[in-house]
Amino acid sequence: MHKAGLLDLCVRAWNSVRMASSGMTRRDPLANKVALVTASTDGIGFAIARRLAQDGAHVVVSSRKQQKVDQAVATLQGEGLSVTGTVCHVGKAEDRERLVATAVKLHGGIDILVSNAAVNPFFGSLMDITEEVWDKFWMDKEKEERMKETLQIRR
Repeated sequence: MHKAGLLDLCVRAWNSVRMASSGMTRRDPLANKVALVTASTDGIGFAIARRLAQDGAHVVVSSRKQQKVDQAVATLQGEGLSVTGTVCHVGKAEDRERLVATAVKLHGGIDILVSNAAVNPFFGSLMDITEEVWDKFWMDKEKEERMKETLQIRR
């Protein structure tokens, strides 16, 4: 009995050290980031949206049907996560524009864009819209430069 108790204590201590050394104990690594996830009301997209929100991001989910958006938002908000949503048929330009505008209006911009589609011909268009809207609301050049350096990107 004494050996089993000691072994259990050692296993818990080792797991604690292993988690700490791997960075697993880091809380909210995406705090104050905004993630926009398309096709995110079920399946892989929903799992991605949930994980981003669990890591501290404000997530905007989307789907073609309002009922699915409402259900996903309610589920994730019920878990205490920061989630909003809007209808978006990614094949329609006006829906893509509204999706980006919603994220910018609610959160001031988009830090993470996840397009949940195997083949996505609209992706370039969404990126163009995102950059256009971003350029119109992005006024803090110092923050922009820090973000580009952190993400190691040029634009």
